[in-house]
Amino acid sequence: MLNLKQAKILNRNAWMLVALLSSALYSCDKSSDDDDYEGNWARSSDFEGVVRTEAVTFTIGDYAYVGTGYKGSDTRLKDFWQFDASTGTWKQMADLPGIERNSAVAFTISGEGYVGTGYDGTNKLNDFYQYDPDTNTWTQKADFGGSARYDAIGFSVNSMGYIATGFDDNYLKDNWKYNPSTDTWTQVASLGGYKRMGATVFVIDDLAYVCTGDNNGDKVNDFWYYDGSADTWTELRKISDANSDKSYDDDYTIVRDDAVAFVMNGKGYITCGENSGIIATTWEYTPSTDLWVERYDFEGTPRIGAVAFTLNDVGYVVTGNNSSSQFDDCWSFDPTEDQTDDDN
Repeated sequence: MLNLKQAKILNRNAWMLVALLSSALYSCDKSSDDDDYEGNWARSSDFEGVVRTEAVTFTIGDYAYVGTGYKGSDTRLKDFWQFDASTGTWKQMADLPGIERNSAVAFTISGEGYVGTGYDGTNKLNDFYQYDPDTNTWTQKADFGGSARYDAIGFSVNSMGYIATGFDDNYLKDNWKYNPSTDTWTQVASLGGYKRMGATVFVIDDLAYVCTGDNNGDKVNDFWYYDGSADTWTELRKISDANSDKSYDDDYTIVRDDAVAFVMNGKGYITCGENSGIIATTWEYTPSTDLWVERYDFEGTPRIGAVAFTLNDVGYVVTGNNSSSQFDDCWSFDPTEDQTDDDN
């Protein structure tokens, strides 16, 4: 019997007709509806590794690192690449130790990258590694303290790392803190609201914002932030049209899973993902108002399983897949520019 991750990957191949129809509708709608939205996507320097989906990324200083992932044909990867946005160049770095994987998590603490958990095609994983950019070396650290899992979220706040949610044959909402000084894991306050896999997380002012994801086939609509100093979760407004007395959320179409998120200039962004078909809508979140505004649609091929990062206040979306293709393209987003097709 197939487990959920195997079924999820196989089911994506059955989405081909849906994706083609969705792309056609997307193309028809784009010229009229999106003209009202601000922001511009531009094609950047293609990722230099092989195509992949469900990779991981972290940033250190002026560089982004992208690695692992699923290539297709039951092939998983553990190579890592460094991206220099100032020159638009990619450079291969040391491979992640351990087994090849997809659907892992990654984050940065104090100038070092961390990668853990994931799926190797048979097993859910709980191993955990630290990357030193000065020596281009990896060190295995204490295994993740929770159950082996994939499709979790990883983030860092206040110089501590966290892994939360995901799937271990059960949808999860637990939250575990990693202390790099002692190389130890501690279970802390669980996410409020729904269990989930395939969620998104972004960090603004040392608060981690968590939303989207899948729970038992349903796309969740709750939205929370985590304060690591107090070990508390606070619920924010729903990301769907959930308030019949107010108009602010009437046009919200933020709900999805397998999306990506990044932060620029104190605002959070979510794009791509899946909700009854693969989507490309892009939404901007302002913490001070707890409101979302739609920005111009992602201009690459709509996709799931991509990765996203921010360098020098520019957001990037890289890799991913739809039902028929894996991707190695890279796109940057500027929310202040007018949309143009000349840079695609």
